[in-house]
Amino acid sequence: MLGAILGDMAGSRFEWHPLPKDADPWQFPLLTKECRPTDDTAMTLAVARAIRSCNGSLENSGKILTEALIDSMHDFGSRYPDAGYGASFKRWLTSRSRLPYNSFGNGSAMRVSPAGWAWDTLEETQRGAALTASVTHNHSAGIAGACAVASAIFLARTGRTKQEIRTFLEQTYHYDLSRTLAEIQPSCSFDVSCQVSVPEALTAFLESSSCEEAIRLAIWLGADADTQGAIAGGIAEAMFGMPEDLQHKALDMLDKSQQKEVALWQDWLAGRCRQ
Repeated sequence: MLGAILGDMAGSRFEWHPLPKDADPWQFPLLTKECRPTDDTAMTLAVARAIRSCNGSLENSGKILTEALIDSMHDFGSRYPDAGYGASFKRWLTSRSRLPYNSFGNGSAMRVSPAGWAWDTLEETQRGAALTASVTHNHSAGIAGACAVASAIFLARTGRTKQEIRTFLEQTYHYDLSRTLAEIQPSCSFDVSCQVSVPEALTAFLESSSCEEAIRLAIWLGADADTQGAIAGGIAEAMFGMPEDLQHKALDMLDKSQQKEVALWQDWLAGRCRQ
């Protein structure tokens, strides 16, 4: 989850001010005083808390987890009202709605990383990820985006190769991952749909060799930098791990409450591993 949070914060200052198209992805500071945790981080923590609060229950067709997700997202939305939510999601938060609104935006994919770690099988991971999306993003593309990212995290953390992950994503979610970043980047522009932004972020992960590189490449694309950084960073953390210095830097930029949520999540995961 910290990989997603780091990607969000690193990309936050570029969301509306992308890098020049001829920029070097390694020639900008990863974190500066202009960086901040955005709605991506707030809702990622909300998903983590919801999963933890019901111990990852998928019983009753996911009703227990669904209710926990809605409650947790509403709570984090009220605590962080200025995190940068999209207009439709902000209306959902402020109205305290408990009904989805058929979104196919990449909000479902940006917040899903905890689901990639929470369950012991790929099938459970896909079911859980679909629930994290469908409380708001119940459009088939919104659900697919979340499931693809969570599946990639699960496969990465359980030892699959990048080629195996690529093949699974292409065959299961029908994403075109044949284009290279060099082919994508010149015409890449801001697009918040899962259909466009998720495959781009997945490609940034597939071409990387570290968590930091995945985030840098996602930002370098010049599109929805914080969300694509969160997606690529979340998967890359599962594949490559995350150096301690970057973990500390990411945690230091969170407030005390957010730091506590990360610690509670890590403790919960550790407890599941001991079971």
